[in-house]
Amino acid sequence: MHKVLRGETTLRQSNNLYDWLGKGIYFWEHAPERALEWAQAKQRRAGKAVSDAAVLGAIIELGRCFDLLDLRFTSLLSEAHRLLVETIRAQGGEVPANPEPDDDQDVIMRYLDCAVINFAIDAASEVAGRGQVYDTVRGAFEEGPPAFPGACVRQRTHIQVAVKNPECIIGYFRPTGLEVDS
Repeated sequence: MHKVLRGETTLRQSNNLYDWLGKGIYFWEHAPERALEWAQAKQRRAGKAVSDAAVLGAIIELGRCFDLLDLRFTSLLSEAHRLLVETIRAQGGEVPANPEPDDDQDVIMRYLDCAVINFAIDAASEVAGRGQVYDTVRGAFEEGPPAFPGACVRQRTHIQVAVKNPECIIGYFRPTGLEVDS
C-alpha cells in the first residue's frame, strides 16, 4: 500500500476466471469498512497476520462505464451470454458456470458472470474497431445474510468497480477511521 501511495508501484489488474465484473483493478465504492473486512478475511485464509490487512482508497473517474446499475448495459448481457455459449460450443469447449447458491454460502466465485462480461466488453471493442471501449465496470454485489427476517436486502451488499483503464485512477489515499484488529 505504501509503495502505491508513494508512486513507486501500481496496482495489478485481477484476471481470475471468477472475478464477477471481469478483468480489472477492483474497488469497493464508498465502503472502506467492507473492503477492510474482505482484506482481513483474505489474510486469515492465507494464514497471515490480520494486522497486515490494509485498505487503499482511490479517486476514480469512471469514464466510459459498463454500469450494471443501468438497464442500458444489463439488457446487453442476455445477447452476450447467447453469443458466448454459441462460440464456446462451436469450439467444443465447456461453458463456465456459477456455483449454485445455498443458504449458508454466498456465491463468490462467479465464473459465468466473468466470462459473459468479458465477452460483452471484448465484443464491443471489436465492433468499435479500436482498443478497449470501456474504462470501468460497476455493479452491486449482493452478499451476506438477510438484513432482517424475510428481507431481500442483504447485510453485506456493496457496489464494486473494476477499473480496466488504469488512467481512470486519478490518485490514491489512505482512508481514515479504519481500525485493524489482530
